[in-house]
Amino acid sequence: QVQLVESGGGSVQAGGSLRLSCTASRDTSTSYSMAWFRQAPGKEREGVAVFYTRGGSTFYADSVKGRFTISQDIAKNMLTLQMNFLKPEDTAIYYCAAAFTFRGGVWDHASKYDDWGQGTQVTVSS
Repeated sequence: QVQLVESGGGSVQAGGSLRLSCTASRDTSTSYSMAWFRQAPGKEREGVAVFYTRGGSTFYADSVKGRFTISQDIAKNMLTLQMNFLKPEDTAIYYCAAAFTFRGGVWDHASKYDDWGQGTQVTVSS
């Protein structure tokens, strides 16, 4: 099990940028993948982006493609999400998740992940 702590959330105007960080309590080089999810009030948790540790490939939700970038720094046990051109609809609590066990299915199913952070609030005003 690994503890994940998110940081970097806050309030920003539409068109602005934020950089989220997720720090793990131990080595994540053995993880299968790490991802960012978000949950807006009254909505289900949705996948935002995933980073596959062993191959370095990334995938994004259609709603954030071209605006968000996910990256992983193994040496620092850190996952980041650079968010540019933010929109009011990006407002949500953002969660970091880690998968150490391979499970089939698409990357944006929450059940694929073993460990979760507590979340960080992102608010985008128009």
